[in-house]
Amino acid sequence: MSLIVMKFGGSSVGNAERMKRVANRIVERKLEGHGCVVVVSAMGDTTDDLIDLSKQLCPGTPPAREMDMLLTTGEQVSVALLAMTIHSLGHEAVSFTGWQAGMYTEALHGKARITDIRPDRIRNAIAAGKIVIVAGFQGMTEEGEITTLGRGGSDTTAVALAAAIEADVCEIFTDVDGIYSTDPRIVKCARKLNEISYDEMLELANLGAAVLHPRAVEYAKNYNVRLVVRSSFNHNEGTNVKEEAAMEQGIVVRGIAYDKNVARISILGVEEKPGQLAKVFTALANAQIDVDIIVQSGVQNGLADFSCTVSLSDQEKALQVIEGIRPEVGFRQVTSETNLVKVSIVGAGMVSTPGVAAKMFEVISELGISILLVSTSEIKTSCVIENGRLNEVIAALHSAYGLDTDQTVFVGGPSERR
Repeated sequence: MSLIVMKFGGSSVGNAERMKRVANRIVERKLEGHGCVVVVSAMGDTTDDLIDLSKQLCPGTPPAREMDMLLTTGEQVSVALLAMTIHSLGHEAVSFTGWQAGMYTEALHGKARITDIRPDRIRNAIAAGKIVIVAGFQGMTEEGEITTLGRGGSDTTAVALAAAIEADVCEIFTDVDGIYSTDPRIVKCARKLNEISYDEMLELANLGAAVLHPRAVEYAKNYNVRLVVRSSFNHNEGTNVKEEAAMEQGIVVRGIAYDKNVARISILGVEEKPGQLAKVFTALANAQIDVDIIVQSGVQNGLADFSCTVSLSDQEKALQVIEGIRPEVGFRQVTSETNLVKVSIVGAGMVSTPGVAAKMFEVISELGISILLVSTSEIKTSCVIENGRLNEVIAALHSAYGLDTDQTVFVGGPSERR
């Protein structure tokens, strides 16, 4: 018997009708002779609704522990309802919360990392012939505190479980039938990728592509989990994420991603001496703030300016941290900007193809748009620009790199973020 992990996001189980469709999809796989472990997100907009409610009752920043206690309830509703639906179809199913499933995490509320998985209860239920339904996005510390894994955490739950129980495949079901060259909601003629490498997918995920969470791709790569992204609305073949993917003739750029969750912070008038940058970024790291692009300008009169990007959700916290070390670092001013977007091109063939980044700069320039920051690696180039003309930029880049097709992508539902 092969063992399959199936993950369904919030829009796939967003109402009773969709819940029934997912239940039937799971039962189909069971009847084919597979052992099935299913990871589910909260229904529809449940998580956003819970966050809004918390803000009404606790203005400012609610306690992180209590937010995790609150947000994990959304998945508990989903797993129980899905198990009931499967029972109504005549099949045995059992639902587990993250902690019942043996998901252990570090003691960090809001974006904890998985430290261990003890899936004994899952294995026992599978051996008993039951379909196992696991709440995504959540776990528990060794001390018994409930934690969440951050946005996209259900993807991570699914892939980590697949690795722990040595599943034959992990299928991520979403509202499009695979991974595309860019967001098909922006470019309707986007190119579906039959396969993509772990490295390319990891770059795209880190750069804003919402179809898979970066941690999930990291797990798949580290534990060699066979990963397939496919639609929950049809039975089309999906996209295989694997160690190495075949290159299409003439296609150097495989994908175009964007990230609106960007804020630029500039620190002006920093005394130019060893250790200044280390002080700033050590303080940010200690505050659990991830920094992306870093650019330092030239030195004038012994003073330098430098900028970095952080997520919008970390902007205010980052400003507070930097202000807190002003006496130690000594700088003239710290400023921040929002309404920015990071646009990125990704492709394993870029490293051996001259002029790929130059074409990106040329396309954006021809649209009359200024590039504020640039970051590059062997397989990607990213540009931070103002957000106002994002769709136009994505479409122009997609055409410039020969990615347009004569097909129209079907999108089955709203974007899934969990």
